[in-house]
Amino acid sequence: NKSDILKYIADREQSTAANETQAPESTQSASSRMVDKVEPMNRMRKKIAEHMTQSVKTSPHVYTTVEADVTNLVEIRKRYKDSFKERSDENLTYTPMLLEACIHAIQEFPMMNSSLDGENIIHHKNINMGVAVALPDDNLIVPVIHCSEEKNFLGLARSTANLSSRARENKLNPDDVFGSTFTITNPGVFGGLFGMGIINQPNVGILAVGSFQKRPVVRETEYGDTIVVRHMVYLTLSYDHRIIDGAYGTKFLSRLVELIESYDE
Repeated sequence: NKSDILKYIADREQSTAANETQAPESTQSASSRMVDKVEPMNRMRKKIAEHMTQSVKTSPHVYTTVEADVTNLVEIRKRYKDSFKERSDENLTYTPMLLEACIHAIQEFPMMNSSLDGENIIHHKNINMGVAVALPDDNLIVPVIHCSEEKNFLGLARSTANLSSRARENKLNPDDVFGSTFTITNPGVFGGLFGMGIINQPNVGILAVGSFQKRPVVRETEYGDTIVVRHMVYLTLSYDHRIIDGAYGTKFLSRLVELIESYDE
């Protein structure tokens, strides 16, 4: 009835007034508890910030993503990891497999191994692969495998393991982080589905490798389309549009996928 409605409105107004009166005290109490922490960047963080900012300002970045079936790589590692460890005393990882495929793709698409000096394009003779390594303090460093095209699989595996270990122990020499011509980064090891890297100057390209994921995919067979479970990965190429156009970058990635998917053959 009417009296109940009027009583409800009166009670609501009193409750609202009480809340408004208490609000400043609550806000003041909360603000006194929240004190922001100011932390100066350390030397390495400053260098990373400067390098990344310079790269974005220097290179117009273009990004292309493709998907690759890496089931064969997973099977190769599963089949040979124990014997590889016994013979070489090195852990068998996917990194040298991806490096080997990437090196072959770069040899077929040499502009990916170039750099820009003013108005001149520098075509590098050797493929010096930079491999991004996350450090224990969450900083990032890119040691370099010089003349990587001259190394066999075991050489790539040992170089990667050695550089990564020394990077995490802060034992790299200046030459170990100088002179890369192409870079690979792997956000997939931390669970990233894919990443979009910032070019490591003066390179013109960086390849970001996502996490290996099992998922259903459609495959054509002689009996028609069928759904199978495969290990898949997203590969994202960031490249410098001043030198590399979309068609060239995409062709490079497509060839890389072919090399990865036929790696066991």
